Amino acid sequence: MKGGNFTEYEYIVVGSGAGGATIARELSKRGKNVLIVEAGKYERKIGTFKDSLRYFETTGYKTPRTSKEGVILWRTIMAGGSTVVSCANGTRCLQEEFKDFGINLEKEFQEAEKEMKIAPTPESLLSEASLRIKEASEELGYTMEPMPKFLDFAKCARCGSCTFGCFQGAKWTALDYLNDAIANGANVIYETKVEQIISENGNARGIRGKGKNGYVEIKGDNIILAAGALSTPIILQNSGISEAGRNLFIDILVNVYGKAKGLNQVSEPLMALVNHEFHEEKGFILSPHINANKTVRFMEAGMKGFMMPTNKLVGIMVKTADDASGRVYPDGSVSKAMTKDDWKRVNEGSSIAKEILENIGAEPKSILVSKPQGAHVGGVAAIGNVVDENLETKIRNLYVCDASVLPKAPGLPPILTIVALAKWLGKTLVH
Repeated sequence: MKGGNFTEYEYIVVGSGAGGATIARELSKRGKNVLIVEAGKYERKIGTFKDSLRYFETTGYKTPRTSKEGVILWRTIMAGGSTVVSCANGTRCLQEEFKDFGINLEKEFQEAEKEMKIAPTPESLLSEASLRIKEASEELGYTMEPMPKFLDFAKCARCGSCTFGCFQGAKWTALDYLNDAIANGANVIYETKVEQIISENGNARGIRGKGKNGYVEIKGDNIILAAGALSTPIILQNSGISEAGRNLFIDILVNVYGKAKGLNQVSEPLMALVNHEFHEEKGFILSPHINANKTVRFMEAGMKGFMMPTNKLVGIMVKTADDASGRVYPDGSVSKAMTKDDWKRVNEGSSIAKEILENIGAEPKSILVSKPQGAHVGGVAAIGNVVDENLETKIRNLYVCDASVLPKAPGLPPILTIVALAKWLGKTLVH
């Protein structure tokens, strides 16, 4: 596969996250000849902030990547992708929107929910602070419900380090499906960055890129891009699909923090509760969440965030369905500014979060709102725009199956939807 040596595959899957690992598993278990090409490593040690510096994309100063306008973009480059550092939230989203394109995902959602063992978070795993947040919300007329999670609750150590990776192995990740695909006979090459699709007469015929030992060129009958919404559009643009990269959303979020005597949220799975009641009308959800690591708080909230006492730290995340106003450029740079409506959603959600935190005893003067940030990047190869109702591009046999194809910002965790979509595409390609 190096230096121009060709090996031909029926399917080449670029990326091993929620979309890539799932479709590789679906194809390989049906006897297809599959190659998975992953830009990152298969990390064997995860679970701490120090570990995370190896796989989170950062600048030379070990600070998180940002858009040109300064919005933080959380992203990993590793086998399993963002599923490894997710909060394990298993919520359905955009099901009706995909149905409008003729894609009925009900069967695939049910299948994925069963395999990933998605269930509501039990109250026994909640910290005293989150129990108080639940009570205080109800007193104010809001409802905090258990977040559905792909988490083995019996294994959960309540360490609060979900976003560094689960060292207990309690969380489903795309590595589970990747390992299944390998057991089914799929091949994988790691640390290989795909840069362009080889096409002949309008048909995809393979991929070009760079690996550990230099130039790589591999032939395949069908190519499925699942490299993530900050990489997939670059590959598409380099391959002549210039419309890719536009309409970027990131599900903008902020964390609202406060200091409360005798309370903290350190010992619990992150985002164990959720309020959905404002999602439809206002475009945001609320969920108890803190970054217990002081360095991460410095990254998102400066010195004030760093100095907040972790043993008195309470917080609520405001996650929004932001405007698809951003763009990924061929050079890899990203433009995403906060629009007027983005700020409106963030400010309305933050106001309610502050009200709840003050109701559990957080000192009003201690309330702090983080910088805008995003971890659910998508929309840059949206269905109906860059891909058709079969998730195929204008280059025949070139498909996209990651968050890039989502038709709009969900404002909800999208992993389950991407898994269901990849299951659907795998079955569709085979049949």
